[in-house]
Amino acid sequence: MAEDIQQKLEKYRTAPFDARFPNQNQTRNCWQNYLDYYRCQKALDAKGVDTAPCDWYKRVYKSLCPLSWIEKWDSQRDDGTFPGKI
Repeated sequence: MAEDIQQKLEKYRTAPFDARFPNQNQTRNCWQNYLDYYRCQKALDAKGVDTAPCDWYKRVYKSLCPLSWIEKWDSQRDDGTFPGKI
């Protein structure tokens, strides 16, 4: 499975189509992938498993989200004021 994910990451160019977010506005897609990345990190860290599969979510949110949003959310997570459930 990890090899399959690594192959996908190597071929990755930009966020693929996600049927959950069919509209042109990708704000929700950005937010969801940001949450999914940190949820994945948290879950796999708790199990003591390699977190490499989570990199997919990180690459997607980094290609969709404006840098200012990511910086704001990161600082909110550090301050404990982040509004999302991770």
